[in-house]
Amino acid sequence: MDEVSTRVSKTLERTIQVPFVDLRTQQAALHEEVLSAISDALQRMDLVLGPNVRAFEAEFAAFCRTRHAVGVGSGTDALQLALRACGIGPGDEVITASNSFVATAEAIVMIGAVPVFVDVDPDTLTLDPWKLEAAIGRKTRGIVPVHLYGQMADMDGIMAVARRHGLVVIEDACQAHGAEDRGVRAGGAGDAAAFSFYMSKNLGAYGEAGAVTTNSRAVADNVRMLRDHGSVKKYEHELIGVNSRLDELQAAVLRVKLPHLADYNELRRSHAEAYDEVLSEMGLALPVVRDGASHVFHLYVIQTDRRDAIKETLEYRGVATAIHYPIPIHLQPAFRGVGRIAGDLSVTEKSARRILSLPMYPELEPEQLRYTATCMRECLAGALP
Repeated sequence: MDEVSTRVSKTLERTIQVPFVDLRTQQAALHEEVLSAISDALQRMDLVLGPNVRAFEAEFAAFCRTRHAVGVGSGTDALQLALRACGIGPGDEVITASNSFVATAEAIVMIGAVPVFVDVDPDTLTLDPWKLEAAIGRKTRGIVPVHLYGQMADMDGIMAVARRHGLVVIEDACQAHGAEDRGVRAGGAGDAAAFSFYMSKNLGAYGEAGAVTTNSRAVADNVRMLRDHGSVKKYEHELIGVNSRLDELQAAVLRVKLPHLADYNELRRSHAEAYDEVLSEMGLALPVVRDGASHVFHLYVIQTDRRDAIKETLEYRGVATAIHYPIPIHLQPAFRGVGRIAGDLSVTEKSARRILSLPMYPELEPEQLRYTATCMRECLAGALP
């Protein structure tokens, strides 16, 4: 490294910090509007399934291009309630991916069903449709494809298999707000879909929140009953349900943020393109966007055999990173003896050793991105510890 580069690197090291996610900057820009929305809700004090919940459900359904959206307490609840509303129950097998947050399979287990883990496509790390047929058994009733990192799974391929075998498809769209697959937006490709509005998602609440989307009135009505103790009328309970109502204050926050979501997603795509440009010559496996897909880059995930060294170097230089996810679900202690593995999960297990998530959020500054790339380049060249 020449003298100028050394001087620049040392200067950057002293002045730039790159958080993995920056929630404060976005909140500051929306602060007054959010406070006003919350204040209005508090003045009405209609805080359980109130007007903000009803309005947000309509607005989010329109955004997802679905007929219905039902607000619930979290993304995990959304998965459980969507499965139940679609008729999945105890003893049924549900095919899904293992390289996801534990909630994907956890929701299946919590309703008494059995997860069946299938390997993923090596380029996109989403459920491989070509692996589905061999995984289907006499107890198989559903598929939960995970729209990973902001890209939808290959829904055309998955739905073709599901329809041939009469299987229910519940999209895990918790990382894919606004993503599209061949013109169909996440949330509208399967029989139902689960969304999380955890604070760091592309559309995040100021706490926990979730939603189920569907084009089926029957499924939507079932979710509405299940989220409210199985009730459609006070003190009359048609189903054994739960308490998982979307909070009115969180709905107020989400209504403020939803109109900005398309712009936020476009900024994420722009950052991803910039990352691609500056990292393309470093011998890394960069994110692959499938033909016909529109990625919203909830996360920007690279793959490299030098993952641990790069992660350590970046964190030493003030760049926060993460691994999504370091231990596949089927290898988690909680899942020992739980579920079944269909075929081998070699792609899943290999990727878990190589993936690294770089900073990604709409407010990421160009100099932060360049600094991240500079540190990675110098690490790979052996110029940094």
